[in-house]
Order: sequence, then structure tokens, then C-alpha cells
Amino acid sequence: MNDSFHSGEREAQQRAGETAIADRNISVMSDKVIAGARPFIAKLFMGVLSSTDADGKVWASLLFGKPGFLHTDDGSSILIDVAEAERDVADPLWQNMTTNPDIGMLFIEIGSRRRYRVNGRLSRLDQQGAEVAIREAYPNCPKYIQRRQLRRLGEPVLPVQTAHGTVLRGPVQQIIQQADTLFLASRHPDSGADASHRGGRPGFIKQISENTLRIPDYDGNSLFNTLGNFNVNPQAGLCIPDFERGQLLQLTGTATVLWNQDDPNNETGGTKRYWEFKVERWLLRDTPQQVEWEYLDASPFNPPVV
Repeated sequence: MNDSFHSGEREAQQRAGETAIADRNISVMSDKVIAGARPFIAKLFMGVLSSTDADGKVWASLLFGKPGFLHTDDGSSILIDVAEAERDVADPLWQNMTTNPDIGMLFIEIGSRRRYRVNGRLSRLDQQGAEVAIREAYPNCPKYIQRRQLRRLGEPVLPVQTAHGTVLRGPVQQIIQQADTLFLASRHPDSGADASHRGGRPGFIKQISENTLRIPDYDGNSLFNTLGNFNVNPQAGLCIPDFERGQLLQLTGTATVLWNQDDPNNETGGTKRYWEFKVERWLLRDTPQQVEWEYLDASPFNPPVV
């Protein structure tokens, strides 16, 4: 049995009956970014980061920049070239970096459905940017990503308009109802932070109360990094982009995994798994850069939404 997994991941794999698949799939994991993925990271204009604040709350953030602002020279660390003057201080990420070095990163090009996952520890934060020493790096499959093409990326304009709250009403509720993409942050106390993607047809995120969301957990790579982290540490963060209005909805709270649920309409794609997210705080921010997208198509793998 592979010892690369922590106890929470093993528990999730066993409950799903996918331990043997996980042991096979872990072979793609490395402590460096493979050579073929380095040019991919360097051409991106968007990255997803997972960070943890001083109270242990977990946050997911989206960063935008000109291609090359995220890069790795030898594959052992990721450089984030965002100068201090270009940082949106309303995003918890930058303050979180000063209090907790664990950083999860997802490098995703939604126009090609390609993604690469990295986690590590902050080794430098200064006026020029940040550097993250890599602990784990591995590719992810293209499932459930809705394709969009970037049409325009403007220069940063700060400060941005920001709203915050604790209950899900009004414009925040509308963003959730229309969303087909979310980014998810989790953290294990020893294995570190993780950033991942979830996608589906609009409406796949169900709001079941003024502070609770329910999200189906589709079939994946069987590693159960995110659900495994939830088993040990329920703190989680969501970032839901509003592609039309150029806004980011960031939520922090706690997640609970629901196994073997009734699913008569096959909303989970056959897994019968959901997870519920209880919101403690949310932030709604304009993106510092004006970002214009063109929607291309939905993933052919998306299960139905009722």
C-alpha cells in the first residue's frame, strides 16, 4: 500500500472503493514540475491559489497577470511576479502569506481544459513578488471544465470595489445560481494546502439555506486530495468567478462530505457523493484587471442538473 497518502485521503479512498486506483494514479506525482509543464505555466494569465489566514480559515483566490507572471525556472519552485503596487489588498491572499506559509496552486487554462496542480511552502515574499518551494506537483484530467477564451486582459486598477457579508442573498445568490465553475481550497495540517477546480452545468451548486451550499462530487482521479483534507480539517474556501461581470465571489467556511446519498436524477454522475459548505464569511470583489471572456462550450462529462 502506498504511504504517499495521509489518513484522511485513505479513508475517502476506502469509502469510495478506489484505493487500488489511487495507488496507480499516484505515480504521476512528483516533487518538481515536470519539464513539459513548465512552458505551460509560463504562458498562463490566471492562477488559483489556496491560503490560510491567522485564524485557520482557508481561502481560494484567483490571480491574473500577463503571461510569464507565473513561472518556474528549474521546476523546484514557483515564482509569482506580482509587485506590491499591483496587489489587491482586499484579497486575503497577501495577508495570509505573512501568517501561514502553506500555499496550494492550480495552473489552469480553461480554453484548452488543461490543468496542473502544485502545492508547497512560501519561501519568499517581498516587494517584487513571491516564491513557493514545491512539495507536490501533478497533472489533472480535463473533465468538467467549461471552455472560455480570454479576449482582453486590462492593466490593474486599484483599489477595487468590494462587498462582504455572512448570508447568501441578492447578487451573491445570483452568482451562485448561474455558476458553472468554482475553485476550491483546502488544507491538511501536515501535508499543506491544496487548490482544485469543480465545474458543472449552471445550477450544479445548490443553495439549501442562507448560509449553506450543497455540491455534487463527481468521479475524479481517485486520489481524494480535497475530500481527504475535509476528513481531517473541515476548513475550506471557494472562489466563484462571475465571468460576465468581472467579479470574484470568495467564501470561507467549513465543508462536510455526504456519502451514499439518494440521487434519483443522477446529479452526482453515479458517485452518490455530495459535500456541504457552511459559509462563515464572503467577499465580492471586482477583478483588479478588466477581464473579458468568450464562452465556447460546456464539458461533455457534466452530469444533469435538476
